Amino acid sequence: MEARLKEISERHGEVERLMSQPETASDPNAIRKLGQEYSQLQHVVELWNDMTSAQADLDGAQEIIAEETDPEVLEMATTEADELKEKLDSLFSDIKLELLPKDETELADAVVEVRAGAGGDEAGLFAAEVFRMYQRYAESRKWKIKVLSENSTGVGGIKEITFEIEGERAYQRLHLESGVHRVQRVPETESQGRIHTSTATVAVMPKAEELDLIIEDNDLKIDVFHSGGAGGQNVNKVATAIRITHLPTGLVVQCQNERSQLQNKLQGMEILRSRLWDQQLRERNAEISANRKSQVGTGDRSEKIRTYNFPQSRITDHRIGFTSHQMQNVMSGELDGFIDALLQEEQARKLAAVGD
Repeated sequence: MEARLKEISERHGEVERLMSQPETASDPNAIRKLGQEYSQLQHVVELWNDMTSAQADLDGAQEIIAEETDPEVLEMATTEADELKEKLDSLFSDIKLELLPKDETELADAVVEVRAGAGGDEAGLFAAEVFRMYQRYAESRKWKIKVLSENSTGVGGIKEITFEIEGERAYQRLHLESGVHRVQRVPETESQGRIHTSTATVAVMPKAEELDLIIEDNDLKIDVFHSGGAGGQNVNKVATAIRITHLPTGLVVQCQNERSQLQNKLQGMEILRSRLWDQQLRERNAEISANRKSQVGTGDRSEKIRTYNFPQSRITDHRIGFTSHQMQNVMSGELDGFIDALLQEEQARKLAAVGD
């Protein structure tokens, strides 16, 4: 481990020098990638410095314990040594986790799709609330959010919406949100007060940069059509909506939010690129996922992951048994309790796998 930490420290210094060079500063793509790597390395270097400092303090406390005869001083040194041992154990676990092989999506931004599931208009209304929940969560973390494609129900709900979240480790924090979100409540249109069950599906994908995935032009079929939906006098006069079909996989993306064909095509390609990368990652990890028996689950979008019970103000994540009774707060974007608990479970599983 020490040899690996020395390598990281050397690379940390090298990246710092590269970032200060004029030719790097003039290349936005290079400075972004180096900045991400520097942030990752900086965290490991800080942990190692903390561990080295704590070990030196522990050595000093143990010397006192070995030589001291004064009972009061001896007690203080023993207490300090016990605290330092606990700190070192925690730092060692943190460093072990940081030294695990990094997922290629670790620093990726996120592309999120929310779709209404079973439940008619009520499912569409819930899907809209789920979107707003993630929107508020992104805002609370100072992440940027951009809607790429939206298809509304016309009664305040959403049939489906695709949006991009750009921010530090956005995909890493959100990837375990993929799956079926179930709501239990009395719809406003329900006159007899009966509780209905509806669902919305969430798919969180890593945003694929153009360098990550190359799509050949001859693999695409692009259709142009008139935008639908409510609008002013320009609606349907000009064909600006875009449908992109990726022929090798059959994946289809539609975009009609923007005013021009070019803008819709660019956004459609962004969604397609992320879906293809997500598909490749899922296929590559299929065998691992099939053999995995973790509580966190697979994150498959057909898997029921969470239930929102409005009458009892109770939200339960079924993968780890985590429950909150702060319905209003969670729907307002306070998701860290769930996300942190899921990530801790995932990290514990990864560390256990290293120990096996």
